[in-house]
Amino acid sequence: MDRFRRLIPRAGHDFSSNDYLGLSVSDVLKDAAIEALGRGVAVGAGGSRLLRGNDAEHIALEQEAAAFFGTEAALFMGGGVNANQAIFSALPQKGDLVLYDALIHASTHDGVRLGRAETRKFAHNDVKAAADEIARWRAMGGAGQIWIAIEAVYSMEGALAPLTAMCALAVQEDAVLVEDGAHATGLFGDLGRGLAHGIAHRPKVLTLHTCGKALGASGALICGARVLIETLINRARGFIFATAPSPLNAALARAGLRDLATNPARRQRAWDNIDHAQAEAARLCGLRGYDSQILPVVLGKEGLCMAVAGHLQRQGFDIRGIRPPTVPQGTARLRISITGTLTKPVITELFERLAPELERVDLDVAAAQTTAVEAPAVESPAVEAPAVESLVLEPQA
Repeated sequence: MDRFRRLIPRAGHDFSSNDYLGLSVSDVLKDAAIEALGRGVAVGAGGSRLLRGNDAEHIALEQEAAAFFGTEAALFMGGGVNANQAIFSALPQKGDLVLYDALIHASTHDGVRLGRAETRKFAHNDVKAAADEIARWRAMGGAGQIWIAIEAVYSMEGALAPLTAMCALAVQEDAVLVEDGAHATGLFGDLGRGLAHGIAHRPKVLTLHTCGKALGASGALICGARVLIETLINRARGFIFATAPSPLNAALARAGLRDLATNPARRQRAWDNIDHAQAEAARLCGLRGYDSQILPVVLGKEGLCMAVAGHLQRQGFDIRGIRPPTVPQGTARLRISITGTLTKPVITELFERLAPELERVDLDVAAAQTTAVEAPAVESPAVEAPAVESLVLEPQA
């Protein structure tokens, strides 16, 4: 029962969403929706993009996204899951190698299973391990195109990819680097363009930017060389056979991009909160080493994790417990997400409430070690989960 999922309504202070800039509840998107409906933008597309579903809003969004993210072209998809499935099922071919980080999104796993390329994984954020896998593949006769799949910010760890080193490896091996920037878009890089903005223009770099996180709308944008985008249009079944995303959502995503380009104060508010949260996590709870807006608190046992999450929810803090198979066995955790809509006093109060819960976890561990009474084993809080060799699933991409 520790893994039985239930849908519960949103309530309390938001420490669980991916609405990092607060755009989803902003007047910017509300006004954009009113304006778009007023000029006749359709709510639904009515068909696939290759039939009658190709709306002017889709085209405008793709052109503006390509210009903003610095690529030749862009393709608007229904969501990040669909986008990753499309990329890895349609682009790598038989004889190619898809090399992916062990903690990559579940949708990447789905995509490579649908594709025809050979697949190998490497230890999380370990560039040498990735290089060693390539060497082993080549020694066994591998000679096709290599595709290296990473995330910019890992959604359950909050860790940043070693992008410079990964890019160097991709150049060295003439590989295509596929960077999922879902949790970096809007927060990282110049104007929130993401961690890969400086290399996104290269012909063998493909980036993914979701519209349903910091941009506040829904959908996803695949950005890269025109030949890659045109290949997706012609080969990706999730694009060809799906009803196109809502033109209204395309209009909202356009408004979100404009806000990124023209309103740096919104991004600064988010980072002020992130910096404050990282400092308070260290001061009040002894939790350190965070790199991003995602602050995982690893508790180990699933039942304990859900109990602590429920306790904080009842106190008015919307924090969710994350359990296997979304994260590796033995690393159930609280995933604390910091957004620009929070206030510093609320952030401080959260960590004040969390601190005694973490102390109780430590006491439980000590009791289990010093008595013969059978007690539930738990892990002490940690910042990052250890590298594991298991499939990691994420409910949202």
